[in-house]
Amino acid sequence: MVNKKIVLFIFLILSARLFSQSYNDNMREMYRKVCDKQRVNFCKAFEFYENKNYDSCYVYAGKALSIASLSDEKDILNYIQSASAINKKLFKKALENLTKMSDNEKLIGLKKSQLGLLHLNIKEYRDAIKYYNDWLKLSSNSSVKFKKNNYHNIGLCYIHIKDYEKAKLFFEKELELISTKDTLDLITLKMELANVYYEQYLDDDAIPLFKEAYDLAKSFSDLELKQNSARNMAVVEKNRKNYQKSVDYYIEYGRWKDSIWNRDKIWELTEKDKQLAVAQKQQEIALQDEQLKRQAVVQKSLVIGASGLLVFLGFLGYFYRELRSKNRFITQQKEELNVANKTKDYLFSVVSHDLRSPINTIKRQHEKLKRQLKNKEYDAVSETTNNAIALTESTSHLLNNVLHWSLEQNNQLSFKAEEYPLKPLVEQAVYNFEEIAEAKNITLTTKLEATILVKADKESLKIVLRNLLDNALKYTGENGKIAVKTYTDSEEFSTIEIKDTGFGISKEKLAKIKGLEDLSIDKINRSEGVGLGMLLCQTLIKKNNGKLLIDSELEVGTTIRILLPNASA
Repeated sequence: MVNKKIVLFIFLILSARLFSQSYNDNMREMYRKVCDKQRVNFCKAFEFYENKNYDSCYVYAGKALSIASLSDEKDILNYIQSASAINKKLFKKALENLTKMSDNEKLIGLKKSQLGLLHLNIKEYRDAIKYYNDWLKLSSNSSVKFKKNNYHNIGLCYIHIKDYEKAKLFFEKELELISTKDTLDLITLKMELANVYYEQYLDDDAIPLFKEAYDLAKSFSDLELKQNSARNMAVVEKNRKNYQKSVDYYIEYGRWKDSIWNRDKIWELTEKDKQLAVAQKQQEIALQDEQLKRQAVVQKSLVIGASGLLVFLGFLGYFYRELRSKNRFITQQKEELNVANKTKDYLFSVVSHDLRSPINTIKRQHEKLKRQLKNKEYDAVSETTNNAIALTESTSHLLNNVLHWSLEQNNQLSFKAEEYPLKPLVEQAVYNFEEIAEAKNITLTTKLEATILVKADKESLKIVLRNLLDNALKYTGENGKIAVKTYTDSEEFSTIEIKDTGFGISKEKLAKIKGLEDLSIDKINRSEGVGLGMLLCQTLIKKNNGKLLIDSELEVGTTIRILLPNASA
């Protein structure tokens, strides 16, 4: 049993889940009956609520309430304005809205649930439990998502009043409803269940849950979850007197907290590269000045050496050796400076050229959006917004590639080759693109062997797969097909194959890409037009002792094979 006298605060996510993703059918039905041309503000408020635009919903609901006459209309407006107020942390206003709602049997369940949520947010936990208990009596027709969120919030209430048995009961009810794909919910729930056990000194039950949450968070993209789960493990290991492990977890916690993966760091890194280049040029000038001084010393020594042949020859030999040493040093510094300059110039060209077009396009999209809002062309606003979001995501992807490539070139990219099963890594990468494929009506299929073990760095392999799958989706038209499969070629290598029916690659561009197989800094100019993503893929695959093979035909498609060393090789 852990000595609890020195237990530190377990950094745990105890945030209420604010809103269900599903909508109440009764409220929708009531909305359809009430909404008409005379109730424009009412209709707009409800549409903003459905689209989770809570600021606009709050404003239009207030306008509509000032002239509302129907009971159902007032109930709906008070409910959606209370939801917006909670989102904006205007809890007093939310309570005022909910108090004004009638006990309409179609909305009573939502009202009780919302009151429970409100009192949870203002830390009146026993009142929150009372309202949630009222909701439980009416919850038989609630959606699975709505039940799951409310069970979660009830569990939080019981944690705060230290009734851990009941907290555990409702977290277990929530667990029964969580899908295996709901990684965020699963991690959060495991951490909260662990805290329930930990507060009761049930360490044998709590610590495995903390570890499971930590392991899941490692492969999840949420940096805050990574940070919090690492902090939890650090505290647990400290209380178990495993101080070295605790220090390791605290170091990891600090790394996530500092967020070295922050995309904004790319500008700082670029500026540092520029400063480094200037410093190296200054160093070159200083070395040249030093060389001139040495040459002057040699000349002076020759004059002095005329007084004695032996002394002259001795000094001449000495300074000749010194001069050769300095020349070698200068040559080496010059080569390093050229490499740094080419790296810097390439980064500047990517940032100035590849970012200029999307940034200008985003600017035009926002100007277009401004005109549409001014002209009240609301139907076109959604499409313009979606286009802007897509451009932003594309620009974000480019920034990530620039960051990763810059870190790799400066030997700051964490790299650790270990044995991993290949199937889960590929499945996770493919899963992240399934919605995009579905949106473009592209058939995305997989055929993955479960027994393949490879030796590679997991994070760099994820970067490669994300880039290649993103390219496949980008250059495959609607109704196209993308097939991903894995297989073992030989005792030495296993293969990930990504085959699409996209536009294909021209012979000229394909030749440039294949020319990157032995990538070095002096080939950067020849790789222009290929794209930083492919440069990054070639670099990382080479670092993993693998190979990247590409076959393509215009208007037919592209097949990319990643060869990775087997764990047994």
